[in-house]
Formats: sequence, C-alpha cells, structure tokens
Amino acid sequence: MSNKYFLYARKSTDEEDRQVLSIEAQLAELKEFAAKEKLEIAASLCEAKTAKEPGRKIFGQMIDSIEKGEADGILSWHPDRLARNPIDGGRIIYMVDTGKIKSLKFPTFWFENTPQGKFMLNIAFGQSKYYIDNLSENVKRGFRQKLRRGEYPGWAPIGYVNDLKTHSIILDAQKHKLVKRIFDLYSTGDYTLKQITQITDDIGLKSYKDKHISVSMIQKILQNPFYCGLFRYKEEIYQGVHEPIMAKKLFDRVQEVLKRRGRIKPHKHNFVFTGLMKCGTCGCSITAETKKGHIYYRCTKKKGICNEKYAREELILEKLKNILLKVSLPDDWADKMVVEAEREKLTTAQSSNALVFQYSEQLKVIENKLEKLLDAHLENVIEKDDYLRKKEQFFNEKLDIEEKLSGIKNKGNNWLEPLKDFIFASKSAKKITCEGDLSKIKSFVKNIGSNFILKDKKIEFLADFGWRALVQNSQNPDWLNSQV
Repeated sequence: MSNKYFLYARKSTDEEDRQVLSIEAQLAELKEFAAKEKLEIAASLCEAKTAKEPGRKIFGQMIDSIEKGEADGILSWHPDRLARNPIDGGRIIYMVDTGKIKSLKFPTFWFENTPQGKFMLNIAFGQSKYYIDNLSENVKRGFRQKLRRGEYPGWAPIGYVNDLKTHSIILDAQKHKLVKRIFDLYSTGDYTLKQITQITDDIGLKSYKDKHISVSMIQKILQNPFYCGLFRYKEEIYQGVHEPIMAKKLFDRVQEVLKRRGRIKPHKHNFVFTGLMKCGTCGCSITAETKKGHIYYRCTKKKGICNEKYAREELILEKLKNILLKVSLPDDWADKMVVEAEREKLTTAQSSNALVFQYSEQLKVIENKLEKLLDAHLENVIEKDDYLRKKEQFFNEKLDIEEKLSGIKNKGNNWLEPLKDFIFASKSAKKITCEGDLSKIKSFVKNIGSNFILKDKKIEFLADFGWRALVQNSQNPDWLNSQV
C-alpha cells in the first residue's frame, strides 16, 4: 500500500522570503514532482505565514491530521517551508522517529528515514533557523545605522511625503504650510484643540487618505517633534536629516500651551482675558464671572484664602489699551528707526563672525557630551532611563544652538527684517487699540511680554527684550506697572 502525502506550500509575508517561489509556483512544481514520482496526494494545503515562530494554523492542522492517520507523509518544496524554528522542526523529526510520519519528499532536498537522513534533515532545519536569525540581525544592524544617519524609519507624518526614489522624507509642497499655520495659531494660546480642528477643515488640511483630521490627531501633530527636526523612535530621540517645518522655539511654545491647557478646565463663558494672568498674591490662576451685567476677574483661590480684589473687565481693557499706546511708535519715529537700522547693518559683520565662533564652540561641547553619554550607556555606567532623558536634553540644546548658528550663517547680519517687523508691529499697536478687538489686544500684549500677574488691582508683566525700551519704568525698567 503506497503512502499518502499532504502537499504543503508556504509563502512567508516577511521580507526575507520575497525571493522564494510564490505559492502558485510551488504548487505547480510539487504537482509535477508528485506525478513524476507517482505520489498519492491526500490534500493540497497552502499557507501565507512566516515559519520563524510556531503557531501556523494550517501547519498545525496538517500535523494533527497525520497523527490521526489521514496521511503518511508530507510533500513540500524544501525543509525551510515546513519549519524555521526549533519547535516545529523538532516535532517533525519526533514524528519521523515514532513512525507517525513515514516519508518526507522534497524536489530540492534528499531525505530517507535513516539516521543519516534524519541527521541531514536536522541540519537543514538548523540552517533555516540560522538564516532567519542572521538575516534578522543584519536587518536590525541596518536599521540602527539608518537611525544614526537621522533617517526616520517609517511613514512620513502629515506635512511630509515619502520620496520612494531617494528613500527619503521631503516636504509636502502644500500641506507643510498648513501644518505650520496650525502651530502658529495654537501657539498664541487663544485656540482650543477643537477650534484648531475646525480650522484644519476650513483650510483644507486632510489626512493621507483625504479624511477629516480628528481632535486626537491634531494633538498628536502638535506633540510630534518631527516638525522641528527631531524624531522619536522606541522612546529614544534622534536628530533627523529631514527639513524642519518650524523652529524649535515655536514647537516648544506649543508644548507649553498644551501643558497649560491640560491643567485648565474649559470655561463655559467666553472670558477673553482668562489664561493671561495669574494672581500676584498666591500664584493661582485668574478666573472670571458675570455679576449684574459686568465681567469681573478674580483669583481662583485654589490654594486657600486670598485677599486679592476683583477687577472689572472694562478697567483691565482700558489699562491694556494704555499699554498698547505706550509701545506704539509714531510714524516719523518708525521711519527714522528703519533708516538708522539700515546704517547699522553695515557695521555688524564682525560681531556676526564672533557669534558664529561662539556657537560653534558651544556645539562642540554638546557633541562631546553626547559621545561621553553614549559611552557611559554602552558600558552600563548609566541607567537606560537616565540615558534617554539626558540624550533628549542634549539634543534639544544642540538643536537650539544649530538654529541660531544657521540663522547667522544663512542671513548674515540681515537682522533688519525682524527689526522691521518689530517696528511695524509697534506702529500697528495704535490701530489695534482703536479697533477694540479683545482677542487681538490679548494676543498683542502676550507678544510684548510674559508672566502677567494681577496684584493690588495692578497688571504687571515682564517685558520681552526689544519692547523694554518702550515700556521702561523709572524704578524697574523690566516691569510695566499699570493701575487698574
């Protein structure tokens, strides 16, 4: 009585098996071989799954059927189609030993049920395991090298596209501008994630599948360091070679807004100046409420009793307008400042060179720290969590320095444009005051300074560099005190 065989063809979905014959080609070759050898086929079984680990459903059913006596042997293209792991390979050899499998046939491999035949089969299974392990290690090594080069190993985020010709990630000609816009808007602190989501619909920013971008997707976009030149892979930060969409300063500002908004519950009413100030007495946030038709701003008193007094919105608005008028430049002054800036531009080349040298030296120090940190990690001197934290810190510092250095090298002493922007902004302050748009007033004063506090019915804030000369106070030139 002749043996019955299960014809088994397998094609792995893994990359390493792409050169193996397709299932259709295996079936054709095996059926031709069976006809030539006059083998009786009980059933033809096909499976598209890797054999580098146990758990293949059809393979398991085939083995169970053989144990029940439904067939006597297996016909397959090569032993590596049956197993690439020691468990499945060992099970087949054990069934040969116990007589459950009486015969194994391969067009590309000789096997007889003898000690020598089983020894050769064992070697074939071992070679298959070695091949898969070695290939896996080579892939991992190439992967690590790709990360060292700063190449992101995945699909590009929204705003970028994968260039299949150069195997790189490049800017999406249209979407990267829209992504930059939502970062700019959210960095003001005047928009919620839900409002930003609505804006993305209005400006036509869609996902890769041309679908609506949800609130959770917007949050992921705003938290993705890829847009400022970094990327995170398996909890580790890397510096990318892709072109950033924005400066890291903008990205950091967005993270601060996300962090701040995560701690503040949304208000039911549209109180414009909430989120602008903190209580100068206890440091709590300032909230607002409506009484007798007027809006009053007060301390939340979350830390306990606070004697800070209420302040009406009309009075706060009046004093904020006074601040805007103080930083508003007359037209003739602004014109003279632009002329003077043009003259000063000609004499600043030497100082730019000095800054380039200074930043270059700072960059060398950071790079040296990164090398020492990696050595300490490889020698198990530092814990992995500490290594990842310090690496991210050094990368952030490095990126900040590189942005400053790039700005000087690319623009030279062309600081004139930012100065012009400052001058034109100060000229627009009066116009914004006259318009009376509360949101615009809030946004403008936030550009002037930071750390706004409400204390003793006064609004105080730390004036940013560039605005200090316009908001000087005789007692402290860095602070502007405005009686409310």
